[in-house]
Amino acid sequence: MQQVRAKPIFTVNAIRAINSARVNYLLRVQSVVRIAGVELPDNKRIEIALTYIYGVGLTSSQKILTQTNVSGDLKVKDLSDAQIKRISAALSDRPLEGELKEIVFRNIKRLKDIRSYRGMRHKLGLPVRGQRTRTNAVTRKGKNTAVGGLKRKLEKT
Repeated sequence: MQQVRAKPIFTVNAIRAINSARVNYLLRVQSVVRIAGVELPDNKRIEIALTYIYGVGLTSSQKILTQTNVSGDLKVKDLSDAQIKRISAALSDRPLEGELKEIVFRNIKRLKDIRSYRGMRHKLGLPVRGQRTRTNAVTRKGKNTAVGGLKRKLEKT
């Protein structure tokens, strides 16, 4: 009885290509920079990437980068570990992300509890900062709903 040799599913070159793709994927995964619980995009400049963190705008990211002596033109993937540690240390003393959202929520709740004008506007879902409401308040008020009006009955003739 003759033995039939099974054809390999992958050629040697295909296996090499798959392995190199795995290595490239692993290298990409390891280069993810996470600061304050937020993964920063690799291909953006660090000056812009820091604004992905809730509580850090463009001006504050520029101030942080000047404090830490890091160039704002560097891409996130080009940062060294020491630079990342300096940036995260500079960000550690300010409230960010969930902590900041909690502070804002508590401030609004305090305004509602003391029944201030601003608190009542928050509670009613109306503009808080003095904008007009006769027109152009659709974002806060929602769509118009018809109130009253004539109801016409169809009559057969």
